[in-house]
Amino acid sequence: MKIKWLGHSAFHLETARARILIDPFFTGNPSFDESTRKDSAAGLTHILLTHGHGDHVGDTIALAKETGATVVANADLAAWLGSRGVKALEMGNTGGTIHLGGFSTTFVNALHSSAQITEDGVSHSLGNANGLVLHFEDEPTLYHMGDTDIFSDMALINELHQPEIGLVPIGDRFTMGGAVAALACQRFFKFGTAIPCHYGSFGIIDQTADTFVAAMDGGKAKVEVPAVGGMVSF
Repeated sequence: MKIKWLGHSAFHLETARARILIDPFFTGNPSFDESTRKDSAAGLTHILLTHGHGDHVGDTIALAKETGATVVANADLAAWLGSRGVKALEMGNTGGTIHLGGFSTTFVNALHSSAQITEDGVSHSLGNANGLVLHFEDEPTLYHMGDTDIFSDMALINELHQPEIGLVPIGDRFTMGGAVAALACQRFFKFGTAIPCHYGSFGIIDQTADTFVAAMDGGKAKVEVPAVGGMVSF
């Protein structure tokens, strides 16, 4: 498995059988490296969305139309995307698992909101925010937490799924900050690797992962902090 961080909460995953984008926020993302756009879309098989905010849905509609990739999202968000021309959709909801050929995706809880305001000024509720757990046939289990605070039922997510890789929001203000994110990782999970995200983009959230890295010091998980466009291989 190869995991590339594309800035904010966007990741590109490459496995033997799939090329996956999670929360592909490219256009308008201050931290996105435009030179990676073409490679990020090449051979794309799936787009996975944690929730409906614009900084996570991002370029999903354009990418889905361009590549034919299957979009995986909660039912409300998937229906909304369908009304905007996305054809290949797999919808689910909290607690549900979708088998996608070579891997599965399970929707788990996240503590956040999920809506978009359209051009007419109307706010549209787009279902609950989720985290996503990805189980692969021959790759480590991965958990993208989405946007969330810490919550005690993370212990159940670990018990049920035993994720080995955590993609962890740390930027504060809209998600938990670095110290709380480290507490979540150390109290509720047994990650082999933790990769921070949702920082270093907009000026009103934390610009570095330093607080998270410091709070994770001495723990069992290896903390990987790739540069934007950087890759971690497993």
